Amino acid sequence: MKPTALIAEDEPLLAASLQAELAKAWPELDIVASVPDGLSAVTQAMALKPAVCFLDIRMPGQSGLDAAQALAEDWPDDTPFPLLVFVTAYDQYALQAFEAQAVDYLVKPVEPRRLAACIDRLRRRLTDRAGTPADATSVHAQPDAGVAASATRMADHTLAQLRALLANVPGGTAQPRLEVIQAGVGNTVHMVPVAEVLYFEAADKYLRVVTAEREHLIRLSLRELLPQLDPGVFWQVHRSVVVRATAITTALRDETGKVHLTLRGRSERLTASRLYAHLFRGM
Repeated sequence: MKPTALIAEDEPLLAASLQAELAKAWPELDIVASVPDGLSAVTQAMALKPAVCFLDIRMPGQSGLDAAQALAEDWPDDTPFPLLVFVTAYDQYALQAFEAQAVDYLVKPVEPRRLAACIDRLRRRLTDRAGTPADATSVHAQPDAGVAASATRMADHTLAQLRALLANVPGGTAQPRLEVIQAGVGNTVHMVPVAEVLYFEAADKYLRVVTAEREHLIRLSLRELLPQLDPGVFWQVHRSVVVRATAITTALRDETGKVHLTLRGRSERLTASRLYAHLFRGM
């Protein structure tokens, strides 16, 4: 079987250019999808299970990092996680973050020499992952127990890299800490102290603001909210959930690596994905 790849790039000319350069430098690579946004990238990647994903960092709706985060949280355990290559316009701080984590990246416009080096690394990693000889053609050979364990270590390493990227790639200028949430209902505005909030949860176009007594809906994205919260107080535990650390009473890890949280003053449980499971370790 040929190695497969997905391209997520919102600029059609750049997407076509990358696909053409890949066809010349890696002719056996099968581009199974080319999509213009992060949400489509997640949907198509989950359906097609490509071996490699080329993700533009800045796309409408979901960024490349957002898409990678969604894939890391929802990817099935019985399928090797795709190798990620982030494609970005030049950004000194972002590139420093990629280099610090040894993450593959390409700078737009993509240079053939840089792409060739990236392809060489990807080929080696796919060969190592498949557990086949270097001259083998298939990158999807059935893994034995040792190779499966190696794949698990690779997945854990990928999650660690992604955590570091999410924490260190700049998302914009620093904003002052939010102290009060203004939640409007009709002609009434409820003033909700952030100190009373137990957790925030993204829901469609709204954000749920949940306290011990009630909940509110506000028109604000989690991405817009996060820079205004103290990360030492509010922990992101899922791509759609941020919880006050002191509101958590217990954290129970299941066999898939997810962690189920119980909260003070609330009956529901929250789920922390594998990407954030490292936050919950006994002392």
